[in-house]
Amino acid sequence: MNRAYLEITYRQGKILAAYYHLPHALELKSVRTERIEAGLIVDIAANGEPLGIEITAPTLLTLPILNEALARIGCAPATFADIEPLVAA
Repeated sequence: MNRAYLEITYRQGKILAAYYHLPHALELKSVRTERIEAGLIVDIAANGEPLGIEITAPTLLTLPILNEALARIGCAPATFADIEPLVAA
């Protein structure tokens, strides 16, 4: 996977959860998770590489919160366009 992207799960027309996929080799699998911020859980591969961020409170997510979390795990910042579907919903 070459670039980050957002995946949103809906239930009965409302956002249930979201996942921010981070760029990584497709063969990598999550072996552990780590809470990095309230409502944000990062999936980590065996080699320590972050694979994605589970967003358990998607309606509360803001770009500064996401970017702070991304910085803490050594990833490039997101743009507003990356999370715009959450704001629109």
